[in-house]
Order: sequence, then structure tokens, then C-alpha cells
Amino acid sequence: MPKRHSLELDAVIIGAGVVGAACAYYATRAGLSVAVVDRGSVAGGTTGAGEGNLLVSDKEAGPELDLALLSTRLWRELAEVLPPETEYEPKGGLVVAPDETTLKALRGFAEGQRTAGVTAEEVPADALHELEPHLAPGLAGGFHYPQDAQVQPAQAAARLLAASGAAVHLGEEVTALLRDGDAVTGVRTPRRELRARAVVNAAGTWGGTVAGLAGVDLPVLPRRGFVLVTEPLPRLVRHKVYAADYIADVASGSAALQSSAVVEGTPSGPVLIGATRERVGFDRSLSVTALRRLASQAAALFPVLADVRVLRTYHGFRPYLPDHLPAIGPDPRVPGLLHACGHEGAGIGLAPATGVLIAAALAGTRPPLDPAPFRPDRFGPADPKEADR
Repeated sequence: MPKRHSLELDAVIIGAGVVGAACAYYATRAGLSVAVVDRGSVAGGTTGAGEGNLLVSDKEAGPELDLALLSTRLWRELAEVLPPETEYEPKGGLVVAPDETTLKALRGFAEGQRTAGVTAEEVPADALHELEPHLAPGLAGGFHYPQDAQVQPAQAAARLLAASGAAVHLGEEVTALLRDGDAVTGVRTPRRELRARAVVNAAGTWGGTVAGLAGVDLPVLPRRGFVLVTEPLPRLVRHKVYAADYIADVASGSAALQSSAVVEGTPSGPVLIGATRERVGFDRSLSVTALRRLASQAAALFPVLADVRVLRTYHGFRPYLPDHLPAIGPDPRVPGLLHACGHEGAGIGLAPATGVLIAAALAGTRPPLDPAPFRPDRFGPADPKEADR
């Protein structure tokens, strides 16, 4: 039998992705003792399959945008203290419209964002090529979002976690939550027991499974997405560029395949092309249809990419919740249990703000924004038909 260890901690965080790492970072900065447990490696789930988006441009005015704006400020602060390997790049975003009808809709969308504190600058059609010389001709215009940025997601998670100083236990699946009456008091893995006054569920796509260990329902579902990676190129794409229909795809609850090109260069040369969304459970098979759509849409935005070689593809699963808001904070149904999951494709961007909210809840201090919209118990009874997807 493996030796079991008992530790008294302020919190055990389940999940070593970027959200779990941010929770650990801000909790230790608040003076709390923390351990992080993951059944795999650092950034081995959704984080490692992401593009590293730090976006405000795709979020309408409301709670998620408030969270994103807080994270935007926090990521700038983190970029000053984390190693350069995180590749923080405040490149800005450019959302383009193919016609006047779409451009008009973007104007209304941007106006709502401005009231929340977003900088959104309209770019007329004849000025688009000043920002992106290789864009396709004939676009009606767009909006420039200078607050959008980028990180290398796996490095960001690893560097945040290392900077936290938390104890890290990788390759250990949490098989049970320890209880004292109704309260959660730690976790059990095949190798150890970690006792703490709180447990944070930052398990990403598997957040619903962890919640189930506590006997509560959290309707997290996997939403599969693919990314194409091209051969290294000169810097052809300066910003994060995407067509306006990407915003509708993000907000959609459809289980069907959706794709809208998001194109961006990287400091190392390759161009990243996303993004697709579909709910197919944890099916890891390659979708040729999805990849062809992405390639075609990217070439429509940037004709210069039509003959560029794609060196590889990768895919992962975004943790989807039905109202498109993450679950952040204490679960009133189970004392000692907190959640930090369900960010879908925005987890990398929203991680720092999530970590700050979790740290405030653990430390009993005032949070920087109202956490009520992210209450983990806001959902009704689970729909069995949704759970099967």
C-alpha cells in the first residue's frame, strides 16, 4: 500500500490548469496554505489545448465582461512578474464585418461594451489594411480592441503555479472528498489524504464529476474545439483577427458544429487558426469537416494563407455551462466546497479574476466585483438528455 500523508491546509485545489494555478497564486498571496492536485500534468487538459486568448472583444456588457476587464488588468500586472516564457503579448484584437448589416450590429455591440469600460475603435473599410495588410479586400469595416492580448497557455499555467509556491501533486486523481458531517474537509487520492478547511473544484471539463463527489450537480459539459497550426512564417498577422460571427458562436448553446475563423500570429512564427465548437461528449476523433471549414474560413480572411502548409492540428474540450458563465465561489449546498470551473473557451483570459474571487472567498475578504452572477447553485435540476451529449 502506498504511504498516505495528512496535511492541514487552508485549501486543496483540484486541477492544475491555468484556473487552478491562478487560484493557488492569489490564495498564497493572501497568506493561505494551499496544495494543488491533478490526475495528470500541469495544463494537461483544456489549458494545454487552448490558444491563450485574453479577450474582451467577444463579450457583451455583463458579468463575464466585468470579469474579463478585471483579468485584463491582472494579466498586465502578472506579465511584469512572471518569466518571459509566458509570452504575454498585448497585440489587440480586430473584429471584421463582411457587410454593412453586420457592421451596424457590431456598432451596437461595441457601444454596450464601451459603457462597461472597453476600448472599441471603429475601423472603416479603407483603413483595415493599415492594421492588417494581408486582409482580404471587400470587407465593410471592423472594430479594433487594443485591450485584447495573448499568452502561451501551458507556460502561463506552469509559471503561475510555480510562482504560487503551493505544494503540487501531479498524476493523482481525486477519488473521494473527505467529510466531517456535511462539510468537505479535504481530498483522497490513491497516494495520500490532504486535509483542508476548503476544497476548490478547478477541474475544468471534469468539474461536474468533482461536484458529483460532493453529491451536488454542476452541469458542466465538454464542448470540443480544433486548432490548426501552420508552418513558421514571417509576421503576416499582427492582431488577433476574427469575423463577427465568432461572437455569435461563443454565445450559442447549440450542440452542432460551429466554426468561425480566429487567426493570429505567434512570436515563434506559426499562425494559429481556430475556432470550432461542438458538443460530442469526450469524442477525441479527428473531424475532417471541422478542419476543412477552419482552413477555408482562414483563407477567406487572409488569402495569403491559402497555400501555407498546416503542420499539425490539436483539439481539446471547453468546459461549457448552459448560461455561458463560469461557476465561481462557495457552494452553499456543501460547506467547504468552492467551484472555479465552467469558463468554456475563456478560462485562460478569466483565470486571474477567478483566482482573486476564490482567494477572497477563502480569506473572508471583500471581492473586487460582485460574485453573485457566478453562484454555483444557480442551475435547476439536471436535464438527463443534456448529460448524454
